Amino acid sequence: MNPLIDQLFDLSHSLAAPLLQRVNHPWEALPQLAAYLQELAKNLPADFEEIAPQVWVGKGTYIEKTALINGPAIIGRNCEIRHAAYFRSNVLLGDEVVVGNSTELKNVILFDKVQVPHFNYAGDSILGYKAHLGAGAILANFKSTGDEIHVYLDGKKTGTGLNKFGSLIGDHVEVGCNSVLFPGTIVERNVVIYPLCPVRGYIQSGSTLKNDGQVYPRS
Repeated sequence: MNPLIDQLFDLSHSLAAPLLQRVNHPWEALPQLAAYLQELAKNLPADFEEIAPQVWVGKGTYIEKTALINGPAIIGRNCEIRHAAYFRSNVLLGDEVVVGNSTELKNVILFDKVQVPHFNYAGDSILGYKAHLGAGAILANFKSTGDEIHVYLDGKKTGTGLNKFGSLIGDHVEVGCNSVLFPGTIVERNVVIYPLCPVRGYIQSGSTLKNDGQVYPRS
């Protein structure tokens, strides 16, 4: 197991576990997601149904008629896909996920019970168990210069080999309304990010990022 994955995610809460277990770094799973969805679709449980070409949905999931879902996409059980949600392709959702009004997803893995409920964008990103984005929170995935996106691991700048990569959001992370996470941001478990924050770099577990740009221990 990659230690970074251990610090971020409980893999028992995602069908992406086999994919994440075979890569060296979690962002390396994202270019492989389209092929993995095709592989996974061949062995889905019997309570999944293909409701449109390359769109598979688990039992109990409700999808508003106004949602637009482009496959490949696998949506878990008992999810809620609300008005005007937009799936641009290569989307893997766990169980009991909420994708809300005018939220756009592209090349993402959302673990069980993730909520992206209001005017959110998540591109080329992974969100862990029970992660929640406040209204208008954005996971940016592309630099204005278009060059390679780097991450910070152990204080060192590390290349990802990708020019499109959003964020890695750990389990139980709360992102405040209208915050923007810059490309390559990594947030460990149990972090709270205040509303209206610009977020970059590496945020350690159990922290609070406040509007002054400082990171504090959670009380």
